Amino acid sequence: MTAAPKPRIVIVDGVPMSAMVSEATDTEPRAVIVAIHGGGTTAIYFDCPGNPSLSLLRTGAAAGFTVVALDRPGYGSSAPYPEAMAAPEQRVNLAYGAVDRILGQKPRGAGLFVMGHSGGCELTMRMAADDRGADLLGIELSGTGRHYDRAARDILKDATRERRSAGLYELLWFPERLYPSEVLNGATISPSAPAYEDQMVSDWARRTFPALAPAIRVPVQYSIAEHEKVWQTDDSAVVEIAAMFSGAPRFSVNRQPEAGHNISLGHSAADYHRKVFAFVDECAAQSASNPDLEAG
Repeated sequence: MTAAPKPRIVIVDGVPMSAMVSEATDTEPRAVIVAIHGGGTTAIYFDCPGNPSLSLLRTGAAAGFTVVALDRPGYGSSAPYPEAMAAPEQRVNLAYGAVDRILGQKPRGAGLFVMGHSGGCELTMRMAADDRGADLLGIELSGTGRHYDRAARDILKDATRERRSAGLYELLWFPERLYPSEVLNGATISPSAPAYEDQMVSDWARRTFPALAPAIRVPVQYSIAEHEKVWQTDDSAVVEIAAMFSGAPRFSVNRQPEAGHNISLGHSAADYHRKVFAFVDECAAQSASNPDLEAG
């Protein structure tokens, strides 16, 4: 296993942006994976505490990728600057700027690939829908959907950044047998969340997700945990989601066995991450063989 990820802080438009970085052990990485965490956590989500074999950062570097796990705007070192990230385009600029400054002149291999989990899918898709997104190899989405599960809707309607509603723990962390004990003790939980997130979450399923999806012009992998309790994940729900990505040259579905909502923190995370790495390689091969390919 590779060394522990290195913390980084870079300044973007006057805002300190923090991240955890693991560089490929080889001189030239196969590609760069930019990982975007969900709500209520930080970049530590991608370095499973006490379980290095489940860490995206460590296993990605060992597999030949450079992995940059960003603290989303409003988390980590950028938290004291809410005015600099109130608008979605500000957050996209901060994310792209942070990646550029972290990587600098270092090799990027086949290019950038962005993966998002849960609330991080909003930033991931905005990055892909941006003009700069056309240069991405592809994106990975997990822990998100178009329609809330019926039981989850009742639990989430009263939840805010300051108040966790009853039943939220069960939505995110059950069955508990899927997760290491180090995770269930709250080691990955952030003490605060940005002010913009309440509106972001409220708008996601009914407005933002269906609006952004048709603008994506790169391959998409959509991963579904077997025990996902937040979102509807039946075949009809997946068919609806696939249809929204009308501009993507490829839409793949990965149903991940023995996984819960927090797919990168469970005992099955290593298998999930291997599937992400394989998809990145497939996207890189397609990009190399069809450099001018555009979605129809």
